[in-house]
Amino acid sequence: MDNEMILSFLAKSENESLARIAVTSFIAHLDPTIEELAECKTIVSEAVSNAIIHGYDGAYGMVTVHAILDGEVLSVTIKDEGRGIPDIESAKEPLFTTKGHEERSGMGFTIMESFSDEFRVESHIGHGTTITFTKKFSPIQAIAM
Repeated sequence: MDNEMILSFLAKSENESLARIAVTSFIAHLDPTIEELAECKTIVSEAVSNAIIHGYDGAYGMVTVHAILDGEVLSVTIKDEGRGIPDIESAKEPLFTTKGHEERSGMGFTIMESFSDEFRVESHIGHGTTITFTKKFSPIQAIAM
């Protein structure tokens, strides 16, 4: 492990950008490509939004972002202690949403998984959800070629 960061904040929509900026600042010294940076920001935004919108559904609670950097590999865990997901496999299906009346597309898990090298969801009813992803960034030398 080269570096580690833990950030906890109140589950409020305005804190989504805080999480996104914190994680992208954490990896800035790797000099990620614009595509890598955009993918990482999107994964974090989707995971934090899910925690706020679905995990707590307007109730107060905390979201924790735990990031570990090991060489060019970033591992991030985003956790809430909210309602939990009753059926993870259904929730991971494209277009599945429990908030269709709020114009949710139901693509969050699909997007997160497609931008990650590894992606995992764990959830327990009444105890919350944990999303973990890893992303390997291109070495700076490889980009210059």
